[in-house]
Amino acid sequence: MRERWPARLSRVAPKGPPLSLRIISHVTSRVFLARCMASRYTSGRLWRSRFELAFPGDKPLLPFEPADQYLQRQKKLAEIEARGHEVYPHKFDWTATPAELVEKYASTDGPTLEAAKPPVRVAGRIVALRLHGKAGFAHLSGSGQRLQIYVKLDIVGQKTFELFQFMDLGDLIGVSGHLFRTRTGELTVWVAELTLLSKALLPLPEKWHGLSDVEIRYRQRYLDLISNDRARGIFLRRAQITRELRRFFDARGYIEVETPMMQPIAGGAAARPFITHHNTLDLDLYLRIAPELYLKRLIVGGLDRVYEINRNFRNEGISTSHNPEFTMLEFYQAYSDYHDLMALTEELFAHLAREVTGSTVVRFGEHEIDFGNFQRLSMREAICRYWPENAAPAPTIAELAAPGGPRASAERYSAWSQAQGREPLLGLSSQRDGEITGLLFEIVAEPRLIQPTILYDFPTDISPLSKCRADDPSLVERFEIFVAGMELGNAFSELNDAEEQLRRFRQQVESGGEEVPREVDMDFVRALAHGMPPTAGEGIGIDRLTMLLTDSHSIREVILFPLLRPEVSSEAEAVEGTSSDLPPQNPGAEK
Repeated sequence: MRERWPARLSRVAPKGPPLSLRIISHVTSRVFLARCMASRYTSGRLWRSRFELAFPGDKPLLPFEPADQYLQRQKKLAEIEARGHEVYPHKFDWTATPAELVEKYASTDGPTLEAAKPPVRVAGRIVALRLHGKAGFAHLSGSGQRLQIYVKLDIVGQKTFELFQFMDLGDLIGVSGHLFRTRTGELTVWVAELTLLSKALLPLPEKWHGLSDVEIRYRQRYLDLISNDRARGIFLRRAQITRELRRFFDARGYIEVETPMMQPIAGGAAARPFITHHNTLDLDLYLRIAPELYLKRLIVGGLDRVYEINRNFRNEGISTSHNPEFTMLEFYQAYSDYHDLMALTEELFAHLAREVTGSTVVRFGEHEIDFGNFQRLSMREAICRYWPENAAPAPTIAELAAPGGPRASAERYSAWSQAQGREPLLGLSSQRDGEITGLLFEIVAEPRLIQPTILYDFPTDISPLSKCRADDPSLVERFEIFVAGMELGNAFSELNDAEEQLRRFRQQVESGGEEVPREVDMDFVRALAHGMPPTAGEGIGIDRLTMLLTDSHSIREVILFPLLRPEVSSEAEAVEGTSSDLPPQNPGAEK
């Protein structure tokens, strides 16, 4: 298949040799150049004319910037190959990483190292380079740590020292030798052998300022991880969080399972799904919006404690706390209710904070979050407590529980909001009391729940999968976890009455809308008809949890490769006029 970019470049490249000569493969070009430079005829017009055949118009073989550095480094690579060095070796046998060596010998003094001369073989990326005549120093980066190396002509020989002189920042090398300390006390490898492992044809971000462009950091996460220690630390901590979650549930008898990521019915949550198609079965499928209905099938099947760390996909907006593809922990426990999960949740969050950060008190922005101290509020209590002082009178719990009470409170809030020059609450006439209660909570209370909060007793109208309270059928046994104004988790006493579940499913489908299932999952209802024990289940967002435990204020900071708009190169804009055809970007979508 012909690549697209060479064809585009050929339309704007200066006239040169015929097309058949210009389309020379990358490998052939480099070998040809190496042979030219290695011969006695590499000077003058002869070499120059041959080089132009390989690189027409001094255009790089890959369409990346900065082109001048790419060409310069490519010439160095050809020179290295011409001098008999293998430019892309298959492996390098190392004995320790830079981080392991720095940790192991941190307290070993110079005289001890000089006497022992501990042998090492270590590899890494060059992040600092200083040549001084017949010797030179460099710093190798690996496993999040830097280690200095010392290369001397008299030790490594002419051929290897010339190879060292061709090195650039970003190159990957392997060295062998022994450890010593310099006069300034820095741990250093006295190099006996040096091997080029991979030539960096593009430069690293500028040394002192690093990679500061946020969009480039997200698009080119590999550069972000090389340049920013904080970025590396975030994802190491994220991996630790996942390990601790597994350790916590494994120790309590839970079984980790896997459920389908492509589903014939988008169920388990109210969200707009992504749709795909299975060609062989000629079947439309939905990418999973939640694993809930499959995990509860497993409870029916006798797996009394199950959990899954799963990827979910929701075709919705993008913000600092929302990404269309996200990771959740979801777990279910038979013979339990939501009170049992409240206690387990408080234990889980305190455990995670201690194991990951060393304390139950974690800094998030300007706040000190205490995961060892949860408050518990009902949704109605939260609305009353955080009602704006200027919007008096605040509703009472009794008013919010009375028929028509939430609507009257919402109308009162809307009148106050309009008087303040703000948007009123819209669509109240078409919403039920429970839906209005949920809306009031989101507007009035949710942003103010900074300290860890368990918010419980949700309206039945917005909780189709949860069991009603025995003493108040307008409420369900459900709670959500809020920290720093963000929802982190959602838990239910699961509905296990098959007939009631079918009634709620049908009511949900009949209500219509893009965020509700288009059909009833009758197989799930059939599973409930076989009998599901009293069960409590909970889902926790791992991305947002990682945000809190790393003091990161955008979800894209904690996702290695977040979804972004397609990148349009400046060259494509100039040649194809694509920039004027693109709609303006939503500033909020790129945060």
